[in-house]
Amino acid sequence: MSSQITKSNSTTPKLLRSSPKTVQKNAVEAKVFCCQFEVFGRVQGVFFRKHTQKKAKKLEITGWCMNTTHGTVKGMLEGSLDQMTDMKYWLQHKGSPRSVIEKAVFSEVEPLHINNFKMFSIRR
Repeated sequence: MSSQITKSNSTTPKLLRSSPKTVQKNAVEAKVFCCQFEVFGRVQGVFFRKHTQKKAKKLEITGWCMNTTHGTVKGMLEGSLDQMTDMKYWLQHKGSPRSVIEKAVFSEVEPLHINNFKMFSIRR
């Protein structure tokens, strides 16, 4: 009889331990993050904004980008941490086929409760 109690006691804590981990993991995955960026180099007149929009749509990132009067492209990104990492790498190292990226600068990644944008747009 005592062996039956031992089995049921050892089974119950295992179930309780696994449930909170699942909940915590889902909460982290559901977060939305944002950051601002500015890309320097030959990024105007080479369809950089159009390719940035295309890549953002592919990664399901929302936000915007625009040309600046200083010859750079700046913008805002919103998405998961994985999406942001992929997009940052693309902005730093890939860009449009005719662009020449000297450097890309990013603000700190900040958590959001909800997306501020419904899509990724090009501002003029």
